[in-house]
Formats: sequence, C-alpha cells, structure tokens
Amino acid sequence: MSRLLVIVPLIVLALDVFAIVDVILIDQRRVRAMPKFVWIILIVLVPVVGVALWFFTGRESATGSSGQLRTVAPDDDPSFLKNLRRDEEQDERIRRLEQELAELDDDPPKD
Repeated sequence: MSRLLVIVPLIVLALDVFAIVDVILIDQRRVRAMPKFVWIILIVLVPVVGVALWFFTGRESATGSSGQLRTVAPDDDPSFLKNLRRDEEQDERIRRLEQELAELDDDPPKD
C-alpha cells in the first residue's frame, strides 16, 4: 500500500508535466475551447481532470477534424513563394553584377 502512495503521485506528476509541455509545444491553431495559458492553469490547479480535459477536448488531433492531414503543397504556401521570389530576385541581381564586372574587365585600359 505504501508503494502505491509513492507511485500514484509520481504518475500524476509525470502526466501533468507531459500535458504542460504538450500545451506549450502544440500549434496555436490546434488548441480548442480556451487559450493555452488557461489550459496550463487548469492542468496545474486540477491535475487529473485538467490533463484528461486537455487530451480529450482541448487539443485537435494532428489530422484535424476533417480527417485529412494539413500539409500544404509548396505552391500553396505563401512563405515558400515569398522566399522563392526573394531568391529569384537575388539571383537576378547577382547575374547583373557579374555581367557588369565582366564588361568592366573587357574595357581596354585608357592611357
């Protein structure tokens, strides 16, 4: 019986720590019902119930409610397209500078 009094609180503590880390690391778009900081307070104040509520109602699964993964193709991702345009502009600027340098190298020296 005394072992149980030691093991159960350790298990509850481990679940609390796991749930708090999960709340902190999960993407904000996958959090349901309340903001993250409220979930953390709930988990700390009501350990077993807070953890159960978090895992069953507070977080949306990785597949989302539609059952499909939320991966975005590169051509639909605005940040990828922005970086691609920036890289193209940088490549164009480098090409122009190299061309100007080549033209300067081709000029005969003036006496």
